[in-house]
Amino acid sequence: MTEQTVAITRADAADAGALLTVQRAAYVSEAQLYGDPFLPPLVESLDQLGKLLAGEAVVLKATLDGRLAGAVRAQFSDRTCLVGRLVVVPDLQGRGIGGDLMRALEHEVAGRADACVLFTGHLSEPALRLYRGLGYTETHRERVAAHLTLVHMRKPLPAAENPGT
Repeated sequence: MTEQTVAITRADAADAGALLTVQRAAYVSEAQLYGDPFLPPLVESLDQLGKLLAGEAVVLKATLDGRLAGAVRAQFSDRTCLVGRLVVVPDLQGRGIGGDLMRALEHEVAGRADACVLFTGHLSEPALRLYRGLGYTETHRERVAAHLTLVHMRKPLPAAENPGT
């Protein structure tokens, strides 16, 4: 079997439609898990995503043989990277693409952020396993609905290397 290489690059406005399609496909299982078809990633509009891509956010995409396989996004609050919407198309999940995207994002924001923070649902075991395996630790839980508790996690980033010293 030939090993396929995943390429991770910055996404731009031209990727918005494909990113939204992958995002919706990836979150269907979450909607089923929580019994909630109105999760924010499922109701985000193309216009909202386009504005995000045109702004200061960092959005990375993973492609496999020219096919969009996944994505992750980050915004910033001072020196904290707010990670969101890590998605991998359902038929490619479990192949390490999510971990590759997270490591690439951490590398991309190193020096601009001292830590990455994120949240996921309390029933999302594969996501929780992934984040814990990448070094994220739980900081607190937040019950946002009868059916949903958000697990907030954080990972400190290494200090940026200063080539001038």
